[in-house]
Amino acid sequence: MKKIISTAEAPAAIGPYSQAVRTGAMIFCAGQVPLDPKTGQIVSEDISEQTRRVLDNLMAVLKAEGLTMSNIVKTTVFLADFGDFPKMNEVYATYFTDQPPARSTVGVSTLPKNARVEIEAIAMADESDARAGKSVSDTSG
Repeated sequence: MKKIISTAEAPAAIGPYSQAVRTGAMIFCAGQVPLDPKTGQIVSEDISEQTRRVLDNLMAVLKAEGLTMSNIVKTTVFLADFGDFPKMNEVYATYFTDQPPARSTVGVSTLPKNARVEIEAIAMADESDARAGKSVSDTSG
């Protein structure tokens, strides 16, 4: 069974996909680009500002499910210019100060709306969060 996660605190999907999907204790967050949730526009051309906006958008999606960045177990970062890696990484490190998730970083030729960075994430709820979400294996009624 899957649960669709949606929040107005993060940009609305710009295609036929969900902001995130939960199945049991696992939450799969769609890639976030640096769109301001209120305007739907890219926040800036600056990679540091774009990275902050992307990670804030991911935080908002997780918060809608009662989770935090510490629940993230894996991220994939897509960069339109791999020369942006050092600045992106500097901002990224401020969001994952303790036990950072596994991460892949990939250089791509282009991103939606000509963003410079996109990040997708997989999060895992702890056992009490999983029970609150009534996972498929929950038999407590």
